[in-house]
Amino acid sequence: MSQCDNKKDAEQPSLDSEQQLHVAVNPRAVCNACKRLYRDPKILPCLHTFCSDCIGQLEPFSVSSRSHRDGPEEGRGGEAVEEDRPAVTVTVLCPDCDSEVDIPPSGPAGLSTDHLALDEVFLETLVTNGPLGCDLCGEGGAESRCEVCCVNLCEFCCQAHRRQKRTASHSVQCLEELKSRGRLCRPVLCSFHPGQELRLFCQPCDLPVCLECAATLHRDHRCSPTLDVIDRHGDRIRELVTVRLRPRLERLERLLQKVEVSQEVLQARVEETASEVRAFARGYASAVEHHCVSLLRRLEELRIHRRNQLHLQRAQLQQTLLDVRGGVEFAERLLSCGSDAEILSAKGVTLRRLTRLAESSYDPHLVTVAPDDGTSISFMPREPAGEVEGYPVVGVIHSKTVDLSKCTIEGEGLQWGREGQQGHFTLVCRDTAGEQMARGGEHVLVSIVHKEKKNCTVETTVVDNKDGSYTVSYTPEELGAYSVWVCVKAQHVKGSPFILNVKRKFRHHTGKFHCCSFCSSGGAKEARCGCPGTMPGGFKGCGHSHKGHPGKPHWSCCGSTVEQSECLPASVLAAVSPRGHLRTVEL
Repeated sequence: MSQCDNKKDAEQPSLDSEQQLHVAVNPRAVCNACKRLYRDPKILPCLHTFCSDCIGQLEPFSVSSRSHRDGPEEGRGGEAVEEDRPAVTVTVLCPDCDSEVDIPPSGPAGLSTDHLALDEVFLETLVTNGPLGCDLCGEGGAESRCEVCCVNLCEFCCQAHRRQKRTASHSVQCLEELKSRGRLCRPVLCSFHPGQELRLFCQPCDLPVCLECAATLHRDHRCSPTLDVIDRHGDRIRELVTVRLRPRLERLERLLQKVEVSQEVLQARVEETASEVRAFARGYASAVEHHCVSLLRRLEELRIHRRNQLHLQRAQLQQTLLDVRGGVEFAERLLSCGSDAEILSAKGVTLRRLTRLAESSYDPHLVTVAPDDGTSISFMPREPAGEVEGYPVVGVIHSKTVDLSKCTIEGEGLQWGREGQQGHFTLVCRDTAGEQMARGGEHVLVSIVHKEKKNCTVETTVVDNKDGSYTVSYTPEELGAYSVWVCVKAQHVKGSPFILNVKRKFRHHTGKFHCCSFCSSGGAKEARCGCPGTMPGGFKGCGHSHKGHPGKPHWSCCGSTVEQSECLPASVLAAVSPRGHLRTVEL
């Protein structure tokens, strides 16, 4: 019988589901799917725990299968097995977080067992069920528990258990002592060799094993004591939680609170504006009353539109917060409450989930997220509003906000730049009518990242011109293509991300644009020229009608015959011998 079977038989109380729901006070011992104490709890890839039977009863979200020849598959015993079978991947939705999770081909049994949940179930059983019966004789009241066999023993059976040679070395604990402790110090036993504790860790197979497994099934593998490897594997989990996920969790909580406050401010602002509208409209006749109704209708549309935007932002933050909090809480509880073997047993699924959360692309910051609190909504009572039923009326609702689809970017600095030279472009924020915003103060974020070298970023400077436009300057240090993210209120403007091509720095000519070195130097013999021309009589430069002269004006530094051109680099000039040099050099 496997470890999980032993636990299921020995630790499950005899209460029905309704009694369990009312008696169980520890939510960590209750499955959220069946609302009963855990039975063979398994950990899903999203780090939520459910009974094995509950997972098996979940409706498949998607099923993909294909027939192919599997490669050598290494089993628990380290032996390679090849077989023809269809690879079936069943995806279900987690009942807690609605995440899409994959079930192993072997079913829920292939998932990692939540040993911490089993501890909570047993402790809950001790606290709520009172006296337990002996699992061996069924007659006396249980006073002790064998942590190896996972059975409750009366005093007579406990003495017999200790006298038998096969069970004399087992650890037997008093039930009252277990209750007073508040948690179990229970060893994790091998499912292949009942009674053997998982004290070793097989490095090639990446799983904890017992002494008999190491001597037989894993005899050719490198197995280390769990005490020697727990620090390395535990530190990986601890680093993800402490360095990357815990700060994000705090940011998400603050942002969620900010969104909730903005919702209240938005509602208050809308109600205040509605009161102003009603007070203004009471002094008018029928036409003004109709105008008042139209104003309120427009205001309600704005409120619904802004509220829906906040609801969407709030839902996204809540879901991300829920995912990160669940991963952090599980990992922290695993590290603080789990034994070495328990941490190693859940290490794989925990690291995969924490890494996926840490690498998630949605990682907002307080400075980039500005929830809409309705400050742009205002009522202008003296502004003409046209005619209603032939009567001129005044009073309009202003809600001029930035429309990301209408924002424009001006300047060539967005498409190309020069290495080591400062580039510029201007972001112009516009409203839904396409008109430029008359004020500044928007949260503008510009990020420039190399498309091939992800660690190569360009520092940007954004200057608010206070008229709805923002000047962006940057200085790239490396050549290549860059991605330019232009965001307003943490959302991309139309066309973002853009492609910026950075070319090498423009090389200016350092010589003279002359007809020949003899003329430009006044007949100096030491005067040199970048062209391949030569002169007899000891002259080191070129001369009209002499060998190698290009036959037209050219630059003395590189020999180029194009006046408005870029100077050839020294490496190109050095690589070309005087005899093999081109007669004319044109860029």
